[in-house]
Amino acid sequence: MRIGELARRSGVSERSLRYYEQQGLLSAQRTPGGHREYPDEAVERVALVQKLFAAGLCSAKIVQLLPCLAAAQERRPGVVTPRLVAELTAERRRIDRMIDDLLQSRAVLDEVISSAAEVAGTAASSAHSPTAR
Repeated sequence: MRIGELARRSGVSERSLRYYEQQGLLSAQRTPGGHREYPDEAVERVALVQKLFAAGLCSAKIVQLLPCLAAAQERRPGVVTPRLVAELTAERRRIDRMIDDLLQSRAVLDEVISSAAEVAGTAASSAHSPTAR
């Protein structure tokens, strides 16, 4: 598929896809006319890269991680070094902290929403009470 179709199917801009290719996150074949051609699996690859970026990983770390993921999926030995395991463990701890922070933020929002609903419910019932007229 061409870059425009991959952009539509993945929801990622063509510019981002070119950046991914430049960073080694995505690869494409070239047609004789120089156009990029991506395999169908590229949609899944882009989704994975997006998830890893959303988790806060940088492109250099994702480049290191992708061969390891492929090896794990194919159940073959990967290129995981002790240093990479340590770095990924640190990333996982950072993500766990982010999740904790997000859960706390959600709890605060739930409290505000609940409080606002109670106030709105009280105001609505007061407006309909005979003494409010």
